[in-house]
Amino acid sequence: MSDTNPLDAIRIGIVSISDRASSGVYEDKGLPALQDWLKSAVRNPIEFDPRLIPDDQSQISAALIDLVDAGCALVLTTGGTGPALRDVTPEATLAVSHKEMPGFGEQMRQISLRFVPTAILSRQVAVIRDRSLIINLPGQPKAIAETLGGLKNADGSQAVAGIFAAVPYCIDLIGGPYIETDDSVCKAFRPKTALRPTAAGPAQ
Repeated sequence: MSDTNPLDAIRIGIVSISDRASSGVYEDKGLPALQDWLKSAVRNPIEFDPRLIPDDQSQISAALIDLVDAGCALVLTTGGTGPALRDVTPEATLAVSHKEMPGFGEQMRQISLRFVPTAILSRQVAVIRDRSLIINLPGQPKAIAETLGGLKNADGSQAVAGIFAAVPYCIDLIGGPYIETDDSVCKAFRPKTALRPTAAGPAQ
């Protein structure tokens, strides 16, 4: 009998929220940035469910509910988290929330403050709905990667932890699939009691 288990397949919803990109004024860069980072960081087979929608609160909330109902263990949004009048992603996310997870937003702002003082204007939130984790991310591809993966020193050591390090264990706790990461991109943290052998290698 094998002492390892195959990696769980996971379904991830990725949502880019922009009036102009959704209307074709310019090319959306949010969905490709999310997909590229997740493909590099996650070892599990991933089925992506992408959405490109305008800055409309009811449409955003409806998309989030639809993705959760479709079985997405994780839903990541990008765009619409600033103070502008049309920025309503946090409101739409909180409207469908069963539990708030404020630590994600706190850490995202800490990462962004390393670069710009206007990071305090960011209103990203994270919530749990049923057995799904929903996280609002920044709108720029560079900021998406920095927020998810964190910041590294010149020698490659971790300077500031990215938020994705906590995502796999959070999904464990809400009954989702066991997510394995590529440590060179983002090392997931779990208590030793939560580790399990997988096809990616035995638990350490």
